[in-house]
Amino acid sequence: MLRPQSTPTRDLVSLDGVWKFALVKDSLEKEAPWTRPLSGCLEAPVPASYNDVFLSPDIHNHVGWVCYQRRVVVPRGWSQERYFVRIEAATHKGRVYINDTFVTEHVGGYTPFDAEVTELVQPGGEFRLTIAVNNELTNTTIPPGIIEVLASGQKKQQYFHDFYNYAGLARSVWLYSVPARHVEDVTVLTDVQATTGIVRYDIKTTELGAGETVHVTVQDEADVAVGKAAGSHGEIHIDGATLWQPGAAYLYRLCAQVRGADGTLLDTYSVAIGIRTVQVRGTQFLINGKPFFFTGFGKHEDSAIRGKGHDPAYMVHDFQLMDWIGANSFRTSHYPYAEEVMDFADRHGIVVIDETPAVGLNLAVNSGFFEGVGKDASTWSPEFINDDTRAAHADSIRELVARDKNHACIVLWSIANEPATDEPGARAYFEPLVALTRSLDPSRPVAYINVMFANYKNDLVADLFDVVCLNRYYGWYVHTGDLVKAEAQFEEELRGWDRTYGKPIIMTEYGADTLAGLRSFYDAPWSEDFQVSYYNMCHRVHDRVPALVGEQVWNFADFQTSAAHVFRVDGNKKGIFTRDRKPKAIAAVLKARWSQKLQDMGYPGMK
Repeated sequence: MLRPQSTPTRDLVSLDGVWKFALVKDSLEKEAPWTRPLSGCLEAPVPASYNDVFLSPDIHNHVGWVCYQRRVVVPRGWSQERYFVRIEAATHKGRVYINDTFVTEHVGGYTPFDAEVTELVQPGGEFRLTIAVNNELTNTTIPPGIIEVLASGQKKQQYFHDFYNYAGLARSVWLYSVPARHVEDVTVLTDVQATTGIVRYDIKTTELGAGETVHVTVQDEADVAVGKAAGSHGEIHIDGATLWQPGAAYLYRLCAQVRGADGTLLDTYSVAIGIRTVQVRGTQFLINGKPFFFTGFGKHEDSAIRGKGHDPAYMVHDFQLMDWIGANSFRTSHYPYAEEVMDFADRHGIVVIDETPAVGLNLAVNSGFFEGVGKDASTWSPEFINDDTRAAHADSIRELVARDKNHACIVLWSIANEPATDEPGARAYFEPLVALTRSLDPSRPVAYINVMFANYKNDLVADLFDVVCLNRYYGWYVHTGDLVKAEAQFEEELRGWDRTYGKPIIMTEYGADTLAGLRSFYDAPWSEDFQVSYYNMCHRVHDRVPALVGEQVWNFADFQTSAAHVFRVDGNKKGIFTRDRKPKAIAAVLKARWSQKLQDMGYPGMK
């Protein structure tokens, strides 16, 4: 599924803006709101989550369907084309209606989908576009949840992840056209031999007519053609190629064209590509054959009012903060981020661990932290995470790889966050998912993010993966405030993982909740002083374990969580920055450490 773009053969119209908006209070089928203009005066911005935009508790706490609606005009110059509506994200289920006609449905809240509307609209004509969005989570969705129906008939959602279940159209919506015969997909794999860059490509098209052919050109950043080939599959060699490197991005442009028998251009589509290699060797993580050390964050798409709504101003500012502090990487915890974020990371040489929305597959975490469903229950069971859940999980992996496979910035797939990998049934669940991921993309290593209940002695799946990724909170959730005990136990566990598996270890989460402005002479938990001492302790351990190749702190910025848990006051406060991006005291400490790390690595731009 190619992201729409404007080219000499394709047109693109943004449908972002303010849409009519309404809750569906009964059933979607019974109310059938798409059959008429939405009543009422509510309007909602797109892109944005709707939960915090309005002041109504009924909207904020709504569980079920909502509808967005607007009028759309098809440009009158469009003809002999195929037309699509593209929804970048509808959290967690979306349905598209053109006038009174249902067109398509998509399940999964963080990946895009298209609705072909060719037969339903006309150039120069106007149509009513209605998008219904459902935020319900069940045991067979990714991420999972449980819905309780109260005696009043109101639905109450329980979910098993520690971030707010923002919903709506959080990313852009487009109307676009493509020619009748066009490029449908582009897959690029790169390699390096000595100083020669190798670009292997696979172009999928609609069925072509007699004499119609595919042509591929690779251009450098000066728009000079450095390689050409013909055919849907092939390999282009670029002598003296400039590699994409962390901190020093260089992007070529691969242009795929469909031409008629007489040479007429029928379609053209281009993809930005970075030539680089990724490899795991022993306990090293190698990019372009050189050891790489991850510095950075787990992040969230989260900001006040807009929730998970993509905002380019926040995006650019967040990357500025990462550059300032010396972060060379981040993880898309716990779902794929907007495609614009991946593009920006490509252009600026930021390394990304790309993660599916498979978070909350662990009843022990739910019962232990959130005092919810799960005590003495089995995670991998017909009643909770079952074969249907795994099928949804497989779909989320397919859609993640299909969307993001060509991004040079992505060096590692994470297929789940904190699953119950110490429970019987975990291996049967994950083994086929790992095989699926490798079959979809053999060029990148695969990981999952391990939670503290599954240690190196009792984990059942770690051998299936390429990298050990750990979330650990010694000194916060374990031995709270006792950093002496925490340091000893933390080091013992890291060394245990190294002895047992001999793989690279990345700390993908470690942190302590901190109330900005709270100071303490005694390093009291929740104070900025304790947060500094906590990280200093963790880093002493990191420096004593050579197999550790990365530290991504939790979290980049404070973020919103469910109000149902008393230990979360207006959100998770583990951010290095506040929710409005003000630095806590720890930011300067990390800046000094990571700047030295990057300098020691010979990172571009560091002196």
